[in-house]
Amino acid sequence: MWRDTMSKDQFLVKDCLKLGFGLMRLPREGGDMNRPVDLEQMKKMVDDFLAAGGKYFDTAFIYEGSEEAAKATLCSRHPRDTYYLATKLNAASFCCSNEQDAKAELKKSLERTGAGYFDFYLLHGLDQENLADYDKYGLWDYLKSVREEGLIRHMGFSFHDSPELLDRILAEHPEAEFVQLQINYADWDDGVVQSKGCYEIAAKYGKPIIVMEPVKGGSLANPPKPVEDILKAADPDVSAASWAVRFAASLPGVMIVLSGMSSTEQMQDNLSYMKEFKPLSEEETNVVEHAREALHKIDQIPCTSCHYCAAGCPVNMHIPEIFNVMNVYKLYGDLDRSKGDYTWRPGGPKASECVRCGQCEDACPQHLPIISLLEEVAETLE
Repeated sequence: MWRDTMSKDQFLVKDCLKLGFGLMRLPREGGDMNRPVDLEQMKKMVDDFLAAGGKYFDTAFIYEGSEEAAKATLCSRHPRDTYYLATKLNAASFCCSNEQDAKAELKKSLERTGAGYFDFYLLHGLDQENLADYDKYGLWDYLKSVREEGLIRHMGFSFHDSPELLDRILAEHPEAEFVQLQINYADWDDGVVQSKGCYEIAAKYGKPIIVMEPVKGGSLANPPKPVEDILKAADPDVSAASWAVRFAASLPGVMIVLSGMSSTEQMQDNLSYMKEFKPLSEEETNVVEHAREALHKIDQIPCTSCHYCAAGCPVNMHIPEIFNVMNVYKLYGDLDRSKGDYTWRPGGPKASECVRCGQCEDACPQHLPIISLLEEVAETLE
């Protein structure tokens, strides 16, 4: 499937673990996602990651507090040539309204991180809805110009749409040196995410792949019992997350697999099997296939908790947290417990307080019908 001419020697990272540290779901003070980043815990995680041979760190302009945390825990504490730092420019309408604002994001990101330059710079979350903005603002040529200036080393993009659109983008923009895709075993044959189809398009063009959401927002780290039983029967001594991360890392052409680690425990678990990474065997691949089949029999809201939807919500609704409570009900069927959790766990307005503005649906990289899903939550849990 992968181009015969594509070898690991052509990857853009060298002497590096295949595991990348995603700086989106950072540890928070008191474990509360609405509180500031826990910088002391993050410092330990950064240090442990580097000590184990990890080098790749991924942030973005729109990850609240992330670029600043990268400065405090990584860029100000470690020599610049000991790590790779990636960030992203987002030109979607919920982030900026004109070309000047879009291009100003790079300068702001450099100020926030103090990195001096970015090893990898991405156009963020391309899809059918926002692609015209990136073209209208001339951002492909802009990335080429700042690469020539030395402000970035490599240019690429992250993507949330169909294989057909990805094919078109890569044909029109051969200057893209890599592509970042959502790949996990749950979404591999999903009709919306289409992980497999997008992977095959990247392979067609010989583009190194960075994987995001290998654990699907954490849901594959704590899968429902039918899936957990399959994985535990195969190997009771390894985590559920390890199966998901290794699935993505085993695919030919995958350069880095990002994991949005939010605790030292998650870091240590990931390092336990990625420090000396071994691709899935044929037998292990069959185990993952059976786990996928079991998972697909369970109805869930495929939210990855990226929080893009919540960033511009006019009533400050904590949408991913609401969906998380609903998914727990869908998975385990305990209505009384889920109703109890719903009264306090998400925080903020209830699902029934949605004003149906549609901002969340425009921002959602999964293209979820969020308004109707919130109506379902209100009918079920309120």
